[in-house]
This record gives sequence, structure tokens and C-alpha cells, in this order.
Amino acid sequence: MELRVLRYFVEAAKEESMTHAALKLHVTQPTLSKQIKELEEELGQKLFVRGNYHIRLTPEGEILYKRALDILDMVDLTTSEFASMNEFNGGDLYLGCAESEGITLLAKAAKQLQTEYDRLHFHLYSGNAETVCERLDKGLLDFAVVVQNIDLSKYTYLDLPVTDTWGVLMRKDSPLVSKEAIALEELIGLPLIVSRQGPTNEMPQWLQKNYDRLHIVATYDLIFNASILVREGLGYALSFDKLVHTGGGSVLCFRPIVPAMISPMRLIWRKEQRLSKAAELFLKKVKGICQ
Repeated sequence: MELRVLRYFVEAAKEESMTHAALKLHVTQPTLSKQIKELEEELGQKLFVRGNYHIRLTPEGEILYKRALDILDMVDLTTSEFASMNEFNGGDLYLGCAESEGITLLAKAAKQLQTEYDRLHFHLYSGNAETVCERLDKGLLDFAVVVQNIDLSKYTYLDLPVTDTWGVLMRKDSPLVSKEAIALEELIGLPLIVSRQGPTNEMPQWLQKNYDRLHIVATYDLIFNASILVREGLGYALSFDKLVHTGGGSVLCFRPIVPAMISPMRLIWRKEQRLSKAAELFLKKVKGICQ
């Protein structure tokens, strides 16, 4: 299985058209079709369902597409690392980030480093602890930023001087808006919008224990999308503070939960991982800002 053919396959899957993919790849349509057919023969599986105007992935094709993206990401990352070994003047840094105001700290480190090395590029992957750790474990990320407690046995980590406050995102015309804070028991019965991951370690302990008592009306991956549901009156979103604009002109407001529920923030990387030059310099900058 050649990397070139994998790139052909991925482009065809994205475009859902051999003709359009061939144009983007600067090859002829017959050449691309022949390469895909040979790949199917090599794997012994049909990868596309072909129609008159479009193609779509088969279930087997979906599996290969996900694997191919990871493989190509790893190849590009490795190529970038080796290119910067002889004389470092830039490169690529891959960060997995939870949604948190604390990312500001990492942004400051990135800015300082980019000022010194203008050919240094940062690639952010946003997601919850499960998704970013999965990519970190596969070697697709240099670092991951996680909130709350996770199993750190296979990671080296740096505690960041940042904490996130849990609370409720609501409309300003909500009956609860007059309260300065929301008691935990008041969450019972409210139409809640919560993280798609449900009762995981990212969620404070009380919420984990009482998850079955909550009235969940929707789940989300990104709080911005959840804020739109709140804006349209679907319910109340459980989230961290300072992630959604609630100032002038906004119909939304945030109220913290009491007793206060605080989540720590950590920068983690794999214990056996040999950091690239870019990653080493970035870690040094972060540590300097944390002191």
C-alpha cells in the first residue's frame, strides 16, 4: 500500500467524485480510477459505491478513510520533525486542546516562540479528553491540554496555574438570572445541555453521581454550538466560565455553581515520547510563563 495511493483515496473520498479528485491531484481520471481499483484489489474489499455522478464510501471504505487520515498525519508529522533536525528554523507543533480560557496561557507561549521562529506553525485540535488523548497516544499530537482528572500513568504532565469554574449558561430572561450562583440541587429538573461524553472524569464528582437524576435535553461537543441552543431557549448548558460572550448585546449570561466546582488544567505528553525541537522549545516557554 503506497502513501501516494492513500492520498489519492482520501482525496476521492473527500470530493465524492473521481473527476473532481483527479483535477485536484493533477492526474487523469482514468489514472485515478485505476489506482483506486488496484487498491481495492490489494485489500480485497470494495471501497466505493459508484453512481452516475458521485461516489460514496462503503463501510469498509469508511474504516480505511479513518486509518488513512491517521497514517498520512503521522507521515507528515514525521517528515516535519526530521526536516528540522539539522538546523532548526521553524517546523510544526501539534496541540490537542480542551475548551478553556486557560488556553490563553499557551497562546502567549506560542506567540513568544513564533516571534523568535517565524517559520514555526501551530496546529490546534479541539476536543474533549477522550478524543485528544486518543490522538496523543497515536503520536499525532505533541501535547494535549486536559481539564479535570484523568489517568496520568502513561503521561508526563505539567500542572498549569489555571482553573476553570463550572456553571450554568442561560438566557438573561431566565427565572434563575436573579441568582448570583446556582445551587447543585437546583440543577435537578432543569432542561440541561451537557457534554456529549456524559458522566466522565471531565465532569465534577457530584454531577457524575447524580447524572441519572438530571433532565438532559441535548448534548454537545463544542460549547459555542451549545450556546446557540441556549439562545434559542432549548435549555441550560453546563460549561466553564468565559467560553461564551455574555456581555453587552448578548442574550446570555453565566452563573457559577455553588458549592464552587473547579477543574484543574494540565499539559500532558507521552512518557516514552521524544520531543521534537519545536516541542522542546514550546515546553520551555510554557514553563517560563508558569513560574
